[in-house]
Amino acid sequence: MLQMRNIYVLLFSLYWAQGLPVGFMTHALPVILRAQGVSLAHIGGFGLLMLPWSLKILWAPWVDRLGITNIGHYRSWIIPAQLLTVLVLIGLSFLPIQALNQPAYLLVFFAALLSMNFIGATQDIATDGLAVNILQGGQQHWGNTFQVIGSRLGFIAGGGAVLWALDWLQWQPTFLLLAGLVLINTLPVLFYKEPAHPDKILANAGHAKAGKISWAAARRYLAYFYQTPELRLWLQVLLTFKIADGLSGPLLKPLMVDLGLSFSQIGIYVTMLGACAALAGAGIAGMALKWLPRFQALLAFSVLKIASLAAYAWLAWRYEAGQAIQPRVIYAVNAAEDMLSAMLLVVMLTVIMQYSRRQMAGTDFTFQVALMAAVSGGLYSISGIAADWLGYGSYLSGIALLAALCLIPVCRWGANHAGRNSAPDA
Repeated sequence: MLQMRNIYVLLFSLYWAQGLPVGFMTHALPVILRAQGVSLAHIGGFGLLMLPWSLKILWAPWVDRLGITNIGHYRSWIIPAQLLTVLVLIGLSFLPIQALNQPAYLLVFFAALLSMNFIGATQDIATDGLAVNILQGGQQHWGNTFQVIGSRLGFIAGGGAVLWALDWLQWQPTFLLLAGLVLINTLPVLFYKEPAHPDKILANAGHAKAGKISWAAARRYLAYFYQTPELRLWLQVLLTFKIADGLSGPLLKPLMVDLGLSFSQIGIYVTMLGACAALAGAGIAGMALKWLPRFQALLAFSVLKIASLAAYAWLAWRYEAGQAIQPRVIYAVNAAEDMLSAMLLVVMLTVIMQYSRRQMAGTDFTFQVALMAAVSGGLYSISGIAADWLGYGSYLSGIALLAALCLIPVCRWGANHAGRNSAPDA
């Protein structure tokens, strides 16, 4: 029991550290840019910063194959990545925020954030591989619960706390604090003794030989997801799962700015309160998976998530009609959406682990997550243009309808699944 608790603490700390810089880029940065008068189209273009999270499958096989045994296979990737993130955050603290309107400073800022995302994506590959290898089937849903809780706390600090702090604290102390938090969350992995990395089944894995990548090897790897009708249907779920998030994500925080909320209000009552709701949602989902089959949980939480998107569309229509909206209503809608997103994510990650082969844990898990991220990131970049053209209300209403259509692949997969692997977790 003590050993499992230590594992949960380890995963919690790693995903928390990972969530800190991501929280800044996904929650704080759009607000800062919108407050400076940046258009929705340009804010959407900042989705390019998240490109490494979509492309990480390209180097995931190396993370699975290469590592220092004496340190621990995945630890030998995680520890340097954590320390590099600390160094980048310290470097960003010396970048004058008031000079970001100058091309040279803006380029440095963009390059630093892009490099931090590359480092974070690599850490994520290794952390996912470590999680898949040390968690047994009956522990996976709790492991993913702590993953979501940790990442959401990272969002609280990296997104909400930054916005709140920028109203009263200077840029440099804020980023030095973020660096310190990442460093503190490196301590559990420093003292963790990683079990031996499982042998790779290279003949059937479809991996390229070390130092080589070929399209033939890629096709052999992708063949795994075409082996059975169930896996083919699951691939369709992966391709459609993040469509609504990719289209809506860049707009929700700018909408808060246009609704008249301050940095502090967005930081505390939107981002932080939303993250706390997400923590509660992750815990609820972890407990629900003890009683509900995974398909039923995925379908039920997806329907509720669509309802939360419809609530956002309602807020947008009221805003465009010039009708007054009480801040507490905005906070409630945001908290509900964050809670349901976290519940849905816990279930989704648990099923993804189910379809990850242990000998290729990092690659399989990363491929599935990266596939969703690629869809989301690609749509992120164009969403602002569409929103500028259609307006908040029409655009968000269309997203809610599209999300409903994305339930079709889930239902088809669930029907094929037929309860074979969807029993509640022990």
